[in-house]
Amino acid sequence: MQLTSLPNSLRPREKLISKGAKALTDAELLAIFLRTGLPGMNVIELAQHLLNENKTLHNLFNASIEEFCSQKGLGTAKYVQLQAVLELSQRYMQERCQRDAVFNSPNSVYDYLTIQMRGLQQEVFMVLYLDSQNRLVKDEILFYGTINSASVYPREVVKAALKNNAAAVIFAHNHPSGIAEPSQADKLITNKLQQALQLVDISVLDHIIVGGETCVSFAERGLI
Repeated sequence: MQLTSLPNSLRPREKLISKGAKALTDAELLAIFLRTGLPGMNVIELAQHLLNENKTLHNLFNASIEEFCSQKGLGTAKYVQLQAVLELSQRYMQERCQRDAVFNSPNSVYDYLTIQMRGLQQEVFMVLYLDSQNRLVKDEILFYGTINSASVYPREVVKAALKNNAAAVIFAHNHPSGIAEPSQADKLITNKLQQALQLVDISVLDHIIVGGETCVSFAERGLI
C-alpha cells in the first residue's frame, strides 16, 4: 500500500506531530529517517524489513559501512546521515549529563557510559572527572586497546585528574566481546590507580565495565 493511501493518523510524520515521537514504533521512526520506500514496498514496510533482517536497532546502527550499504534501500548517503544523527544524540546526552548529572551511585552513570561506549569495536579506558559534589566535570578516553596489551599508566591518570581539578574519579572501560565480567588485569590496574590517586587526595568512586547491554560495577561488587 502506498503511504499516501494511509489515513493521516497512520502516517509516521503526522503521527509524530500529533502524538509525539514516543508514540511511534521502531519501524515508524526508522521510516521517517529513510524518507522513501522502494518499488512495491512503502517506506514503513522497508523499515520493518530492515529491522527484521538486522534483528535489533543496535545491529543496524552498528553495522560497518559495507554491511549497511549492502542492504536494500540503503547506501552511503544514508550511512553518513545515520552516523551524524547518532553522534548528535550522543553529544546531546553528554551535554545533558555534564549539566545535570550527579554520579553518586552506579545506576546514575550506567546510562551515560552505555551511550558513550556501546558498539565500540576497540577497547577504551575512560575516566570521568567529578567535582566535590560528584558532578561530572569532563570525561576523557585516556587509553586505547585491551588493558593487557595497552598500558594504563597511573602517572598519566594522576596528571590528568589534577589537570581537571577532580575531587573524585570513576574509571570505565568496555569489553567489545559483550562479557562485562572483570578480569584479573582489570582488578590489578584498578588497585594501582586507586593507590596512586590516594596520594593526591582524589577518591576513586568506581570502575565500571560496559559489555554489550550489561555493566558491572566494582563498587557494587565490593572491589573498591
